[in-house]
Amino acid sequence: MPNSNIDAEPETARVFHDRREAGRLLAPLLRHYAGRGDVIVLALPRGGVPVAYEVAMALGVPLDVFTVRKLGVPGREELAMGAIGSGGAYVLNYEVVEALHISHSEVVRVVERERRELERRERLYRDNRPYPQLQNKTVILIDDGLATGASMLVAVNALRRKHPAKIVVAVPVAPRETCDMLRGHADEAFCYETPEPFAGVGAWYEDFSQVTDDEVRTLLNAASLRRAS
Repeated sequence: MPNSNIDAEPETARVFHDRREAGRLLAPLLRHYAGRGDVIVLALPRGGVPVAYEVAMALGVPLDVFTVRKLGVPGREELAMGAIGSGGAYVLNYEVVEALHISHSEVVRVVERERRELERRERLYRDNRPYPQLQNKTVILIDDGLATGASMLVAVNALRRKHPAKIVVAVPVAPRETCDMLRGHADEAFCYETPEPFAGVGAWYEDFSQVTDDEVRTLLNAASLRRAS
């Protein structure tokens, strides 16, 4: 059964200066995972990477990214029929596929198109580093915040296909109902702030500027070098 965790709740919801500060504040909620050889932090790019970098450095564990691509229904791409993730992880909503009479060949075509884009991004972010082995690992999934939690839920469901021992979701800010929902899917979920009213993730950052691909690469390379030193 998923664990139910108590969020850290200051009397007044905190506005983070930037994603790096949010990561430094989030890290103490995960201190019991520090220094463990079976733990890895995976960030949802791009916004989750600066947060996850600070958490991984504080815990002394590896950092990588978990990229997710939605599989849009042909002709109605805004409607998801599934998703694929890093390392060959995938999830398919068979109810949507069957209800809309989507053929196997159409599913394969969409999967291959999105897989090519995912692999392009993976090469961009990871260079020649191999994708980490996640089987029997405790995986901490991090983003810079959640609204509906749809992307994180897709990541959790796709990641299950890699057979980790445990999936932990951790974010600086999200609505309480989103955190509660994710506790029903991940093994643990930690939200530093659960403000009401929520008003969107960006409202809780002074600096919520877009994270670039170059920033993602720089942080992943820095984390890899620190682990190697």
